[in-house]
Amino acid sequence: MFNLYLTALKSLAAKETNRYMRIWVQTLVPPVITTSLYFIIFGNLIGGRIGEMGGFSYMEFIVPGLIMMSVITSSYSNVASSFFSQKFQKNIEELLVAPVPTHVIIWGFVFGGLGRSILVGALVTLISLFFVPLHVFSWGIVIVTVLMTAIVFSLAGLLNGIFAQSFDDVSIVPTFVLQPLTYLGGVFYSVTMLPPFWQAVSKVNPIVYMVSGFRYGFLGTIDVNIWISLGILIVFILVLYALSWYLIERGRGLRS
Repeated sequence: MFNLYLTALKSLAAKETNRYMRIWVQTLVPPVITTSLYFIIFGNLIGGRIGEMGGFSYMEFIVPGLIMMSVITSSYSNVASSFFSQKFQKNIEELLVAPVPTHVIIWGFVFGGLGRSILVGALVTLISLFFVPLHVFSWGIVIVTVLMTAIVFSLAGLLNGIFAQSFDDVSIVPTFVLQPLTYLGGVFYSVTMLPPFWQAVSKVNPIVYMVSGFRYGFLGTIDVNIWISLGILIVFILVLYALSWYLIERGRGLRS
């Protein structure tokens, strides 16, 4: 039985991987181009006037945040669009009646989002080498943080796909929720620069902890305690996973 489930998981993950690789011009190239423009505009043109931040050049400071931003958007959009497309085309019904547990379905989609986000993050990291040298304070923190963040937003994208009733619903959350939270998550600045009140407000934003932890892995500087950042990630994974499992088990928005 375990081998059967493992085969199903591999098949679903491979299907998701083939989907975004088949249209790589749409899934991999745009975030790389967008982030390259951030490097040029914020790093080279504006960064020279800002000077150092946290003991590093402005370009070095924002690179981890830009990598994390590409990981967040890629993992979320991949799963949200893929799951809703299958739901819209009624293909999801084949998964629901298949003799595999809900856990396999969830992880199949998550691995798809995880693979795309890691690939995009790696490409953005390679592009950053044209602008700044690579500094890594702790590879362990870098890997753990990026994997956990990709899982969090893959699960969040899955929830978006479950609740979405139209393709417009898939784009509402990234546009009006995810993008503002990302820009206000310390990607382009240090939270410690803000007044005490706005520092407290910023700490309500979960992306602050993800960007801060990832930047710590690269530069060794952090706005929030690293263990708090990792703890927040673990809590989000558990909550989002449990909610996804419950909704799929109940067939919320999946069975007509």
